[in-house]
Amino acid sequence: MDIAALSTAMQMSQLQSDVGVAVLDNSLELIEDLGQGMIKMMEASVNPDLGQNIDICI
Repeated sequence: MDIAALSTAMQMSQLQSDVGVAVLDNSLELIEDLGQGMIKMMEASVNPDLGQNIDICI
């Protein structure tokens, strides 16, 4: 194998690796956002009536 072909193959391998890392990074960010949304929904469901009624004695 000549040097030019080896260099091209190595560059293609590096590009595929870089693209894979970028896709995984985007997926990780999406999963983190979905997790934060799930946490907020769970916190809201623990006390769904919180703040709905006011007890006043006059």
